[in-house]
Amino acid sequence: MIKKVILTPNPYRDKDFLTVREAMKILKEAQIETRLCLPFEVDRSYELPKDLRFHKLDREIQSSDLVICFGGDGTILHMAKAATRHGVPILGVNIGTMGFMAELEASELHRLTQLAKGEYTTDSRMMLDVTVRRDRDIIFHDIGLNDVVITKGAVARIVHLSVCCDGVQAMECGGDGIIIATPTGSTAYSLSAGGPIVEPEAKNILITPICAHDMGSRCMVASDKRVITVGLTRNMRRNAFLSVDGGKAVRMNMGDVATVRRSDMETKLLRLKKRSFYDVLNVKFKHN
Repeated sequence: MIKKVILTPNPYRDKDFLTVREAMKILKEAQIETRLCLPFEVDRSYELPKDLRFHKLDREIQSSDLVICFGGDGTILHMAKAATRHGVPILGVNIGTMGFMAELEASELHRLTQLAKGEYTTDSRMMLDVTVRRDRDIIFHDIGLNDVVITKGAVARIVHLSVCCDGVQAMECGGDGIIIATPTGSTAYSLSAGGPIVEPEAKNILITPICAHDMGSRCMVASDKRVITVGLTRNMRRNAFLSVDGGKAVRMNMGDVATVRRSDMETKLLRLKKRSFYDVLNVKFKHN
């Protein structure tokens, strides 16, 4: 049963925190304890309302049963790592644009009363484990729910990448870069780059080239059991940039190897409505 909930509003999406204020009122009436936490650090120039009390996320999440994110998919992705590491499920309230991962729209907050009644289910979503090695050193490690993106950066040039699955070369492509995505991430950047839509409960890893400059580069759908490695080829003194779920990028030099595999951890998304993934697709693409 849900007894304590963390509310994480994106202050740039939830103007004046109107949506989260309404949610707090509904949850209080349902006798559910709430804690208000920011999902990320805001600009110093941003003034938080003085009538709201904000708590430290890393402290409150240790004793919470659920995290409710108010914003777009980016807010959910940002929270997914911390919530997953603490075994806490996430419920998304969409105040963004597409909001594929969000369960509720801002107009559906009345459904939060179902939490007190135990009227909900939980979906498990696979994540990716990402490391970047430079010689014998690990210079980067992270987990991601959506995707790992390796790109050329802002410079107008081609980056050449070699992609191997279980040590066997699967693809060598030149272009703007490559996306390695989970089924959850199939409707994000990978879709824009020409990748397929995959049911989020599927167990696959998608490899999608970005603006490939050769006809032989096509999206590949690999098993979740595969270990994928990516390195730079023929780039001489150039480099590429790797980011996970749109986070801060790390620079990859010649000789660096990025290794991507299925993570042992899974993100839990809480569901209040009985609907198919295809219902979500129809609604989102119809309205955008």
